[in-house]
Amino acid sequence: STVADAQARIAKNVQLKEGYRLEWSGEFGALVEAKKRLAIIVPLSLLLIMMLLYSLFNSVRDSLLALAGIPFAACGGILGLYVFGLNFSVSAAVGFISLFGVSAMDGILLVSYIRRRLDEGFGKDEAIIGSAQARMRQIFMTGFSACIGLVPAAFSTGIGSQVQQPLACVIVGGMLLSPICSLLVIPTLARLVMPTV
Repeated sequence: STVADAQARIAKNVQLKEGYRLEWSGEFGALVEAKKRLAIIVPLSLLLIMMLLYSLFNSVRDSLLALAGIPFAACGGILGLYVFGLNFSVSAAVGFISLFGVSAMDGILLVSYIRRRLDEGFGKDEAIIGSAQARMRQIFMTGFSACIGLVPAAFSTGIGSQVQQPLACVIVGGMLLSPICSLLVIPTLARLVMPTV
């Protein structure tokens, strides 16, 4: 925001002669370049996750169902940045990418177990509720172990904390919210979209 304010003031008050140009570099320039790369990497990573899920389930419906927890993980990451008063940065973006992977793993656990129970002949409601109950411990342990492991980095203020703190805050926030939402949203959506056996 400081650089944006300076750019606006300079654009308003400084007229450059022909042949001259103004370039903003240093840490701000590196951030702009990194954001351009991330604008390609983040959608590419989501596409790659989707392709891997499709190769696992052979179903677009089940793949999207497994990805249904990602928006809640992202909301948790944004909430983590907000609570700690941090801005979005490159390390925060890396945290979001790892959040997407863990959230997709939670979805895979649930959807694969629901499908297995449906194949075993359980009714749809029974398969979904039983799967959520059976996988709840694994999903919470996955999320909370990642969360607890990064709590010291989220509260750190020493040398190098500017790099590690945004990544840790994103993962801590996302891992607190994602398991709960995954266990509520994915079974609900599965009940709506999965066929009755």
